[in-house]
Amino acid sequence: MATATTSPVSQALPPLIPRETLFGNPDRTRPQLSPDGKYLAYVAPDEKNVLQVWLRTVGKDDDQQLTVDQKRGIRLYVWTYNPNQLIYLQDSDGDENFHLYLVNVQSKLVRDLTPFQGVKAQPIDLDPDFPDQVLVGMNLNDRQKFDVYRVNLNNGAVEFETDNPGNIVSWVADAQFQIRGAIAATPDGGSDLLFRETPDQSFELLRHWGPDDEGSAVSFSQDGKTLYISGSHDANAQRLIALDLTSRQETVMAADEQYDIGGVVIHPTQRRIQAVSFYKDKVEWQILDDSIADDFKAIAQIREGEFAITNRTLADDTWLVGYATDDGPVYYYVYNREAKTHSLLFSNQPELETLQLASMQPISYPARDGLTIHGYLTTPVGIEAKNLPTVLLVHGGPWARDTWGYSPMVQWLANRGYAVLQVNFRGSTGYGKAFLNAGNREWAAKMHDDLIDAVNWIVDQGIGDRNKVAIMGGSYGGYATLVGLAFTPDVFAAGVDIVGPSNLVTLMQSIPPYWAPMKALFAHRLGDLETEEEFLKARSPLFFIDRIQKPLLIGQGANDPRVKQAESEQIVEAMRKASKPVEYALYTDEGHGFARPENRLHFFAIAEEFLSKYLEGRFEPIGEINGHSGVVN
Repeated sequence: MATATTSPVSQALPPLIPRETLFGNPDRTRPQLSPDGKYLAYVAPDEKNVLQVWLRTVGKDDDQQLTVDQKRGIRLYVWTYNPNQLIYLQDSDGDENFHLYLVNVQSKLVRDLTPFQGVKAQPIDLDPDFPDQVLVGMNLNDRQKFDVYRVNLNNGAVEFETDNPGNIVSWVADAQFQIRGAIAATPDGGSDLLFRETPDQSFELLRHWGPDDEGSAVSFSQDGKTLYISGSHDANAQRLIALDLTSRQETVMAADEQYDIGGVVIHPTQRRIQAVSFYKDKVEWQILDDSIADDFKAIAQIREGEFAITNRTLADDTWLVGYATDDGPVYYYVYNREAKTHSLLFSNQPELETLQLASMQPISYPARDGLTIHGYLTTPVGIEAKNLPTVLLVHGGPWARDTWGYSPMVQWLANRGYAVLQVNFRGSTGYGKAFLNAGNREWAAKMHDDLIDAVNWIVDQGIGDRNKVAIMGGSYGGYATLVGLAFTPDVFAAGVDIVGPSNLVTLMQSIPPYWAPMKALFAHRLGDLETEEEFLKARSPLFFIDRIQKPLLIGQGANDPRVKQAESEQIVEAMRKASKPVEYALYTDEGHGFARPENRLHFFAIAEEFLSKYLEGRFEPIGEINGHSGVVN
């Protein structure tokens, strides 16, 4: 089967970028200097193409592989403050029951610090003054709640630290490495900020946030007298606030009227908050500590793109800085603070540097009720952005948002000849609470209207071809795909659903046990399972498959703990009974999304041919993909 390259439009496009380049493993990524600056660790594939942690002595070319993960690859790791030790997380085939592993970089010995079957570990904190300990949340005694444990990094001893009464969803340790703060979910769908003077005292309530407000604890100050928090109370957007624990007075440190605070930069040893980001169309930094102002000025000049400090030594003399752009890889630099000099460490995917990639443009449009919706538009290189086949790519969450920058999925679609439209529909995060709460109880209603308004916008602009628009997404984006085909059957030519729920009732009934504290929030934002089953059914595509006319492709992970396999299988079965066009790919060793590159390559190969069939874009033949676990019906 040949690629669709015969039309004049196809011939004007740049060469077809292999899927392997876009969806394969990075060359090297996630560099981290050890706290003493002696070693550099990073993630890179081994000879079997499985991501491992690698190590280099700074100033030498002695790179060596540290870990031997057999299958899924390691994505998250961090140095401890104990010399020669780092820790990483790994689950089993996507079940999200993560274990915490310790690696000795000298002996290469790997130890499972949380070797408990069916238990999920959540790292809480590490502290330079307590280098041989890590605080970990585990649902060891009760699968519904995460108590705090203190784990000894030298001998692996696990010591019970703090009991969770059942409603606490996050913990905060102070400079003495004691748990003194917490966030608890409340029956109204809101949350409580809790505090205790000492570990042997009871927690007291510092502040309650209702279900329409957002708030969290960020960090204690070095002297333990101030708790830094974020919160949207008394404002539209989440602000950074210093809470004096003696007087209980709150002082606003950073705020924006429309946008929530994003990243927070904290000094590695002094616990001073130094800068915060606000993610608007792109990231914007606000500096709170003059001692880093010149550094931020210097690193902003190094190269174009959005920068972030990814790592710092304890002496704070060396920073690792990552630069993200929309049309190339992430570039990592070593920045010397004293000399204000920099050197390129590596880019995560050097292959991308020579390719003709598309740029991503921020856009906005008014929804039908006047609300301003923001998003991003990417159009193919080499051809006029006129009357193009279009993919509406819907983000997951839904309490998340799309951001500017390189996306393999976006570049893949643009390279195949599609305009790609990403929409931060109402209910997306980052735009303040009025925008977030405008999505309450609006699944398959106003949240979907925003997506349809986006389609109308791109067609009205002359960019999109109304007869060739597909909808695609993962998780909530998968649900939005099903809604698109069932509730607005005339709008889309096809749909691609990745791990999306089809029935909100069974979705809520099957959530992981440790999500129990969040049920009240789900009831507030989505609908109440106890009292509103018919309302939830009315927003569930499964019950409207008779309306579906256009072809659907579904991808699902068999071990997904969030959106169970049954969510995909029930709609596939119903569509088959009704003789509706559906293709289904199940990955037996995946969870909520596809972590293994073999599975990504396989699913996107199927999706590419599927989209080409209905939108007439280009495609790379599927070919031989070894090692995937996909079962295709």
